[in-house]
Amino acid sequence: MTTDTPKTSDKLIVALDVPNAVAGLDLAGKIGDAVSFYKIGLGMLTGGGLALANELKQEHGKRIFLDMKLFDIGATVEAAVRGLVQFDIDFLTVHGDPHVVRAAKDGAAGSGTKILGVTILTSLDRTDLDDGLMVPGTPRELVIERAARAFDAGADGIICSPQEAADVRALSNSAGRLIVTPGVRPTGAALGDQKRVATPASAIGDGADHIVVGRPVWQTENPRLAAQTIQDEIRAL
Repeated sequence: MTTDTPKTSDKLIVALDVPNAVAGLDLAGKIGDAVSFYKIGLGMLTGGGLALANELKQEHGKRIFLDMKLFDIGATVEAAVRGLVQFDIDFLTVHGDPHVVRAAKDGAAGSGTKILGVTILTSLDRTDLDDGLMVPGTPRELVIERAARAFDAGADGIICSPQEAADVRALSNSAGRLIVTPGVRPTGAALGDQKRVATPASAIGDGADHIVVGRPVWQTENPRLAAQTIQDEIRAL
């Protein structure tokens, strides 16, 4: 008698925030079929990140979120995105400034890559925003405004903390758009450098389509079990 393996939800995206592609492939191998969606960030770009993205996508059937947070003049962003979408990635991040989003959408034209606009990083609070000369307002208020503007510019989705997911989902122009939330921590997990966090169940319950989890998975002795525990929490919703 065989027991069917529970279906893996792609709502969970595991961040492969490890030094290089070799370590990333090893981690993905340990996690196995418990995860179908991976994030590869800027920190791994010089460590073979694009090669890893291609191998996980083409040889292992995984979905790929390339977290580059691109920001530049429109022509440069458009050219960069046009090059990156050749890797058949699923999600690509750019800063949520309208001119960046519009350029990225032009660069992604004809591909299946979804352009996600970054609102306010989940590691920032109001003190950090003051240091960066950001306009007055709470992080929540700025996230909501930046999300609305990114959607108006054509973003397929946005990145925000789980604490703002419900407010972004309530925007009149959020219909059919994706909300992806980093800063998700299972109950009892260390916060690390994240300041605006929530549990997986809370984030999805508040409107997130996908949650991004890194260290609570890859820093454990059993990454597969850690990922499966989050998947079980998602399935229980």
